[in-house]
Amino acid sequence: MGSMNIFVALAFLAIIASLGSALFFMMRGSGDDKQRGRRMLLSLALRVGLSIALFLCLLLAWKLGFIQPTGLPAVAR
Repeated sequence: MGSMNIFVALAFLAIIASLGSALFFMMRGSGDDKQRGRRMLLSLALRVGLSIALFLCLLLAWKLGFIQPTGLPAVAR
């Protein structure tokens, strides 16, 4: 497995973990609502930032030739 595959997998897992963290802070019933809302906002902002960073890294990897688009296979009719 190439290093780009590992990077993409780790970035995807970080995005999912950040989304789970936001869900945890949203569903947690006890504590200060203001603090809970701030933590949820930070978790969602982190998820958006990680998603944008992953997209930009994929574009950069494509431009540098590390990955190649393959498209969909042609189906004979």
